[in-house]
Amino acid sequence: MNDFDFFAGHWNVANRRLVDGAWDEFPGHSVATRHFDGAASFDEISFPTKGSSGLTVRVYNPGTRQWSIYWASSACGTLDTRPMVGAFEGNRGEFFGEETYEGRRVRCRFIWTVIDRDTARWEQAFSEEGEEAWETNWVMEFTRA
Repeated sequence: MNDFDFFAGHWNVANRRLVDGAWDEFPGHSVATRHFDGAASFDEISFPTKGSSGLTVRVYNPGTRQWSIYWASSACGTLDTRPMVGAFEGNRGEFFGEETYEGRRVRCRFIWTVIDRDTARWEQAFSEEGEEAWETNWVMEFTRA
């Protein structure tokens, strides 16, 4: 529990997202809050140059000692109910699930790295080969505002 306590607050976000084989870089702004005494976390992120926003809900299961992470985007107007599930070990968290990419299901991995009190990194990668070959396709560098 409390793994996402570091994230509470306001953040500036430098995004790099792989689109058609090239990296698209754009800014973001995130506001995160802590709930359930640290067993839940919520954040809203805006992408001002993209004209869209997203939100993330994270809930900790004390029985399994794992987090379930859910995402919603203003671009599609739905909450993805397929969670990314995983845990932190020290300052690094790994979370796994499924994503739909170009009409097909792929494995997805999130890596959260807490660098220090004011800096964090999130990475998303897809795999079509049974988690043996991951391709990172989105990186967010968070700096406390």
